Amino acid sequence: MRELKNTCRAAIVQATPVMFDKARSLEKALTLIDEAARNGAELIVFPELFLPGYPFGMTFGFTVGSRKAAGRQDWKQYYDNSLLADGPELRQLMDKARALGIYLSMGYSERDAVTGTLYNANMMIAPDGRAMNHRKLKPTGSERVVWGDAERDYFPVMDTPWGPMANLKGISLYISPNTNDNPEWQNTIRHIAIEGHCYFLNADLIFRRSDYPRTAGAEAEIAALPDIACRGGSCFIDPFGHEASETVWDREAIIYADLDMQKVPASRMELDCVGHYARPDVLELRVNEK
Repeated sequence: MRELKNTCRAAIVQATPVMFDKARSLEKALTLIDEAARNGAELIVFPELFLPGYPFGMTFGFTVGSRKAAGRQDWKQYYDNSLLADGPELRQLMDKARALGIYLSMGYSERDAVTGTLYNANMMIAPDGRAMNHRKLKPTGSERVVWGDAERDYFPVMDTPWGPMANLKGISLYISPNTNDNPEWQNTIRHIAIEGHCYFLNADLIFRRSDYPRTAGAEAEIAALPDIACRGGSCFIDPFGHEASETVWDREAIIYADLDMQKVPASRMELDCVGHYARPDVLELRVNEK
């Protein structure tokens, strides 16, 4: 492993987007990025689908074998507020990262410029404005009626002064934008950090039932949600599975941590799943690259 910069001052933004409004959500994101940078953050991570929000609890009128006209209207609103990977909103974020000299990770709903298919995407941006787009390989459960499956070309790894950074294992900084406030998830993220011997950056949304805009066909679905539809739970976990920050629930916050990157190689003394701990003669993983 090459020499790493010893410390990364990172920030996870646990915040509420302006639901289904890409322009106002972007405006809020830019303000929060400025705040985190003023507090010394070199890496700033936003949750899943911060632009323009996660439509938690909505069905868009889908049932097996049928759709509803009002659901189509709601889906079209979400489609219209999804972003092009090379569109003006992402370019503003690239300009902001360049101006502040930061690394930035932003979760957003991507609208493909050719097909119009939506993807649950995450854009990693370097201080020079270079951007890498990740698409969720397999949307979970009923997410599949909104977002398509990613192709194999959408799993980028960004080189940073602290080691490789990505939305997958085998790296130093595991970026995990999500909308998962289940207690069980807190156990899962610790296991991933231990097994991957990486820092796990758990960036979760916080939003309330009252944050939803008026819809054409989802009023009853939204009314049935709890007051806090997604409670957050964002935090940093170190390569030994220990908390590297507080875990924040039920409020907006920017969570800061000074990550000791020397823990990454140190943690691999006893367990390195892709190195000395591997047994390819017993277990082999094959990836289809055709």
